[in-house]
Order: sequence, then structure tokens, then C-alpha cells
Amino acid sequence: MRKIYYVPGLISALIIPVLFWYYINPYVDETKYNVIDIGLPAKLEKDKSNLNSTFEPLRNWDYKKIKIDHNKAKENSKLYVSEIKSLQKKNQKETGIEFILDKNNSYGDFVSVLNNMTIAKHDTYCIDLEKTGHFFATVNYKNPNAKEEKFECLLCDDVIYTYEKPTFKDKFSDFFNGKYYQILFESIPKLPRSALFLIFGFLLFLNISMFSIKERFQLQRLHY
Repeated sequence: MRKIYYVPGLISALIIPVLFWYYINPYVDETKYNVIDIGLPAKLEKDKSNLNSTFEPLRNWDYKKIKIDHNKAKENSKLYVSEIKSLQKKNQKETGIEFILDKNNSYGDFVSVLNNMTIAKHDTYCIDLEKTGHFFATVNYKNPNAKEEKFECLLCDDVIYTYEKPTFKDKFSDFFNGKYYQILFESIPKLPRSALFLIFGFLLFLNISMFSIKERFQLQRLHY
């Protein structure tokens, strides 16, 4: 009986994926993308029926004006954060900071100002898209003479867990829709030509191996 040598094909099928990952790894995009949520004040109706839902009641407050220079927001981030914290510390009614943005500012400037709000832990701010386009940080006034009401907390120190046993469909979906596969397939168009040759070689040797195995089984069947 003629011998069929398909071991080299199987070895190639194991080695080529390793080489493929070695060459693709520098091209894998591991950038972490984030989403920023920001609330915009409602547009003032002609009859002013929604006045309290707009920025208009706060427009004439006493604002400290700060001009944001082009592509300088991140560089001056510490200064802006200190101004916001100073606003919080003073705790004066109807005050705030007006960060002046114009058409010369970049998206990075806008994101940096938003990030400053997070660093300073300041939750009251908005963008005046209707008129000025400026970014306003308004004071969250706290009455120093207000008495804190005490109430019984029924759920304090309790931990609530919600657990649903994953079905076979969920496990199957997680396996094929994992982050690893998503990164891998998104990076394929960025591969160099050498990596594409590796993929073609892998498929070719795998195909040869499968034909060799099939031929062996056919010869064994004829022998019996």
C-alpha cells in the first residue's frame, strides 16, 4: 500500500497561525474609544412656555469669563480646574464661569473643558448653543444654614445581586462575538502584504492536508 505523508501539511497548519499572529500584532488597534454624554438646554419656545427648562433664567448671572485659546485647553487644564474649585469654595448665589469657545477652537479643546468638570467633580454645566456657543459652569449653591434632614435608610449596607444563568445561545454568541475576534477582523484591512501571503499559505496547506487525509481513508476503504 502506498504511504501518504500528510504530516508536513499539519505542521504548516500549526506554525502558520503563530507566524500570522507575530506579523499582525503590531497592526492591531488597541485604542480605547469612549463616549461623552452631555445634556443640552432646551430651545426657548416663542411663547416662553418652557422658560425654566432653558438656559435663559441663568443667562444674566455673574460669570467670570475665561477665553479658551486654540488647542491650549489641555495645556491650561490645571488652571481651569483651580478656577472651578474656587467657584465651588466661594459658594455664591447666581455665579459661574463662562468658558469662551469660538470657531477657532478644536474638538480637543471642548473635550478638555468637559474633562475638567469631571476632575473638579462639578456637575452643573451646560453649552449655550442657541446664542453664544460658550460653555458655562454654574455654581451649585449650598445653603450653609440649611439643616440636613435625617431619615432611616432601609437598604443601607445591603447588596443586591441579579443573576441569570446563561443559555447555550448566549455562550455561543459570546464566543463568536468576543472582543478578541472584533479586534482581529477590524485589523485585517490594515495588514501588510506579507501577512496576506501567510493567510493564503495557511489555507493552501490546510487544504492539502485535508485532501491527503481524505485520500488515505479512500485507500483504506479500497484495501478492505
